[in-house]
Amino acid sequence: MLYLDSAATTPVRREALEAMWPYLTSEFGNPSSHHTVGERAAEALADARARVAKVLGVRAGDIVFTSGGTEADNLAVKGIALGSTHGRHLVTAATEHEAVLESVDYLRRLHGFEVSLVELKPDGIVTADALDAVIRPDTALVTLMYANNEIGTVQDLAVLGAVTRAHGAPFHTDAVQAAGWLDLRVSDLGVDALSLAGHKVGAPKGIGLAWLRGRVPVEPLVHGGGQERGRRSGTENVASAVGLATALELAERERADAVGRVRVLRDDFIARVLANVPGALMTGSAASRLANSASFCFPGTGGETVLLELERRGVVSSSGSACAAGSDAPSHVLTALGIPAEIAQTAVRFTFGTDLTQEDVDSAVTALTASVSAVSALG
Repeated sequence: MLYLDSAATTPVRREALEAMWPYLTSEFGNPSSHHTVGERAAEALADARARVAKVLGVRAGDIVFTSGGTEADNLAVKGIALGSTHGRHLVTAATEHEAVLESVDYLRRLHGFEVSLVELKPDGIVTADALDAVIRPDTALVTLMYANNEIGTVQDLAVLGAVTRAHGAPFHTDAVQAAGWLDLRVSDLGVDALSLAGHKVGAPKGIGLAWLRGRVPVEPLVHGGGQERGRRSGTENVASAVGLATALELAERERADAVGRVRVLRDDFIARVLANVPGALMTGSAASRLANSASFCFPGTGGETVLLELERRGVVSSSGSACAAGSDAPSHVLTALGIPAEIAQTAVRFTFGTDLTQEDVDSAVTALTASVSAVSALG
């Protein structure tokens, strides 16, 4: 089987499993317990926090471990908005992950926030002028994702962050897909909050983090024991935090090599699909996209049917966000970019791992060409 759905999840790295094992077995303590067993767990948690913070270039105390990217997005968006004394206005884009869009909608429905959607270019890029046009004096939060999970478009956060700072508005980014492929040092990004998920970089599912700049007020969403400096109560998942720190360090260490190598193979894949599959339409930005991402629409087919044909030929990919799997609705990302619903429903996304080879690309092109042809023949 050729697995080309790394945006959905990645396999757990052996190094992460080995680092976690003691904290799943002999070192089982609760990090809040005031005895030697608990203190050893607390030391492991503090070490994991410091290692993650080093990758991001931030203070360890501003890292909050969560159950994953969705919770991290919820904490950042709801927590900053509800903690704000600045106003009741939010800015986001229609192409954000559901975790952000539904958090924003919750704030609108139950807390009276107003929401402005920034204008997007056809490839999903947000320009500085477009963002500047929607920020207001009462904007409590701007939230825009670093790299889109469906089309791979990457935003220039440094440019957008300069706009938000000029207005004095806090800026959050969902960086879940960026980890391992893009620079995560917040000093280079100009953001005030950032969300990550461990299972995108070889850590287990069920662990993530929110980085929340210390000076930004945050209202906690989970109350109880006051863990994570009161911003996220609940006994911490020590083993998975250790796994996340290990996997993230390795991903960052290997990033430059992986990006350079996979981008070349990705470009070859895109060029050959556009040349060999009649009617194929690439979605997202050609110039500013994740090195491991290639996404297309195949008008006249059905995306799910193409996926079934691909899997029959030994290739696994997806039609878009794994969080929306099973929905009959067209991708909200593609329709937000002006792609008609009937074409959006033909979408197929390929996201590559760091172990991608030329042979994998050759196999994927052959399988995709045959799959689209077979589906098209069905009429």
